[in-house]
Amino acid sequence: MGRFIYDASGNSVEIDDRTLAHLRIVVMNKLRRSEAFMFDVDMGDGSGRRSFWMHPSVPMQFHFFGSRQPRINRAWVEELMQAASGPAGLTIVAEPPEEAVEEG
Repeated sequence: MGRFIYDASGNSVEIDDRTLAHLRIVVMNKLRRSEAFMFDVDMGDGSGRRSFWMHPSVPMQFHFFGSRQPRINRAWVEELMQAASGPAGLTIVAEPPEEAVEEG
């Protein structure tokens, strides 16, 4: 179980490593383009939801528990990117099946 840590005060939420790796890609790409957005996530302890305003000026960390980089599902990254660009902001959606890679 990894941890997303937001701002210098240590606000954080636990997220499994596989999901966190995909979120990291989305956040990195959005902020690289200076696109701020809302990130809405369920608290792992059942205490509700938290919303984070994702902006390049806010320090954040992605702390992974495991040492291995998970295999990335491009279809999931694309769905998460679409969510982050939508009016409701980024939420964690279920991982879709991986797209078949065409060889040619």
